[in-house]
Amino acid sequence: MHVAGLQFDIAWENPPENFRRVEQLVSQTSLPPGTLLALPELFALGFTMDVAHHAEPVGGPTEQFLAGLASRFQLYVIGGVLTQAQDGRGLNQAVAFSPSGTELARYTKMQPFSLAGESAVNHPGAAPVRFEIQGTRIALHICYDLRFPEIFRPSARAGTDLFVVIANWPNARLHHWVRLLQARAIENQAYVLGINRRGLDPKLPYSGRSLLVDPHGELIADAQDRDCIVQHTLDLVGLKSYRTGFPVLNDIRPDWIRA
Repeated sequence: MHVAGLQFDIAWENPPENFRRVEQLVSQTSLPPGTLLALPELFALGFTMDVAHHAEPVGGPTEQFLAGLASRFQLYVIGGVLTQAQDGRGLNQAVAFSPSGTELARYTKMQPFSLAGESAVNHPGAAPVRFEIQGTRIALHICYDLRFPEIFRPSARAGTDLFVVIANWPNARLHHWVRLLQARAIENQAYVLGINRRGLDPKLPYSGRSLLVDPHGELIADAQDRDCIVQHTLDLVGLKSYRTGFPVLNDIRPDWIRA
């Protein structure tokens, strides 16, 4: 399976401008039909806590853009959206669309970032979300989730091939981002695609480092600090062979795993 990650400088709380920037990068990059393309967390807004003014209903403009992007370029597309719960609080979500524009999966961030006040405005998700594309088993996660290996483990036990982590991960702890992506790949014997933003928001600088990490923890694609799309074809035959020859996941104790 061919996978790609789009990294860019998100214009603060400006969806039309961010839609334009994303479409421009996709148009300028040769992506084979059927590629899985991931965009950052809250790619249309930046990491805003202003739920009242910026949360959208399910199927709102940001999701319409993602579905249209998938359809126009014949891609599978994952992007971060801010939706509104019935009580008015937010849901920081990753939504996946097929090349027909159909929704495939919707995941709500299980670990809102309390230090930034996210847990005060957004509800946490209840469970991991997994889905399948072209025989590749995929699990979705968002930013701060990366610090909690226990929420990755049920998906590893279920045979996930690729973890997609979309983020707004700031410079101050960028070295953690790289090492934690590597750790999640090694311990779960899976590929990990981590897609971060770059640039500035009103509070923090971001330096990107969107990465694809292989099951041995090796960096096989690195966006560094630039607006770009990184891409690579996964070796799923090699992944299966590695897991068969070194069956660590078989030894996970079921009583330690929450479904």
